[in-house]
Amino acid sequence: MTTTDDTNTTRSYPHFGAEIMQRRVRVIDLTREIFEGMPMWFGHQKTFINTNQTHDQFKTTYNTHLGFEAHNLLISEHAGTHTDAVFEYDPNGPTIDKSPLEYYYGEAVCLDVRAVQYPDYITPDALQAALQASGQEIRKGDTVILYTGYGDSTYPDLAYTEKHTGLNRDAALWLAKQGVVNIGVDNVAIDHADDTDFSGHNVCGEYGIVNTEGLANLDKVVGQRFLYFGLPLFIRNGTGSPIRAVAVFDN
Repeated sequence: MTTTDDTNTTRSYPHFGAEIMQRRVRVIDLTREIFEGMPMWFGHQKTFINTNQTHDQFKTTYNTHLGFEAHNLLISEHAGTHTDAVFEYDPNGPTIDKSPLEYYYGEAVCLDVRAVQYPDYITPDALQAALQASGQEIRKGDTVILYTGYGDSTYPDLAYTEKHTGLNRDAALWLAKQGVVNIGVDNVAIDHADDTDFSGHNVCGEYGIVNTEGLANLDKVVGQRFLYFGLPLFIRNGTGSPIRAVAVFDN
């Protein structure tokens, strides 16, 4: 592993070597980068990042030999790859700090729904066809992730937030009745861009399901079953949280 120090020279760390890269499990990052100017859903705070202090500023201010650089973030709980608490769309639902962690990790399947593109909606027939093509099954307690392809093809352009497909109410109900606990997608929302009823979120509120949005690299996990982790920050009374989402496979 290499990194750069405050003189912009490359440094190698001897303890990070091939033996770590050859661990028994294989991890695939499903997360989008957080940065100032990133595209956001229209209902959420834009992202701002500034430098709190540089290495040299710290050493000068506190008369130390080692400097500590730090940045300040102003971001939405729903910035980038993030997960929602049921409370976001149901005032009677649990906030993120009171939600079971089991909703944010566990077994998952990723379904290929790229055949459905805006302005069409994802329907139960589309989900069933994708499930059959995958050769997988949906088990009670699963996370189901939908690979539309739209996110990777548009991010980080503003178009990412504009013309994405999404679940119609019947499709969201179909997933809920399978016993899923988390619905994920590679778009800015599980809902269709034109759906002002927010059908997917409505069903999630009715069934106490969370959802995860802004996932990336789903082409690497599509059609497979894997162990999924998308753990939220422990935010008091939080409506959601940015996450580092990963898929874990046994090598």
